[in-house]
Amino acid sequence: MLINANDRILFTGDSITDCGRIRENPEDLGPGYPGLTGAHLKARLATPELKIFNRGIGGNRACDLLARVEADLLALKPTVVSILIGINDTWRRFDNNDATDATAFERDYRALLESIAKNLQARVVLLEPFLLHVPADRYAWREDLNPKIDVTRKLAVEYGAELLPLDGLFAQAATLAPAGYWAADGVHPTPAGHALIAETWLENAGLA
Repeated sequence: MLINANDRILFTGDSITDCGRIRENPEDLGPGYPGLTGAHLKARLATPELKIFNRGIGGNRACDLLARVEADLLALKPTVVSILIGINDTWRRFDNNDATDATAFERDYRALLESIAKNLQARVVLLEPFLLHVPADRYAWREDLNPKIDVTRKLAVEYGAELLPLDGLFAQAATLAPAGYWAADGVHPTPAGHALIAETWLENAGLA
């Protein structure tokens, strides 16, 4: 994937993407991986024509991204769309008894990608949902999350999207430092974890 000086890049997803961004400021990217990635892109391309947006919202699932596709995606007319979604489709099963099975996840994710393909001439980057096994109860989440990771990989192939294999990358990183170093609750990245995602995104764009 090549990034051009006049691209309009949209990062969307859940709290990992949101990362406490100031929603009242539509140009705020937050301190997480979108902000880190955006800062490097702006420095390297050095042009005010490059536009970068963060529309992540904490707690969102695939169905929520689909529900706000018009206002928070199509309206911005991005030329690059980066999506990280799926962990809440698993989490809600365990904290709220509100499960999303892999079939429903695929249905909503596919509808989102269909809308992008129909309405935009955008390059798409799909980031795998990921999970580290801290605390120990996160092990039980695997049976629910792994099928959603498989769906993400399947859709990347079908729609010709770039795929960032974050689940494997975080597992690899956890061999270098304890899992909690990268994501203290197994889900939300630490600054080091966000930097890992940003570096992976930039490497995929040939800018690392």
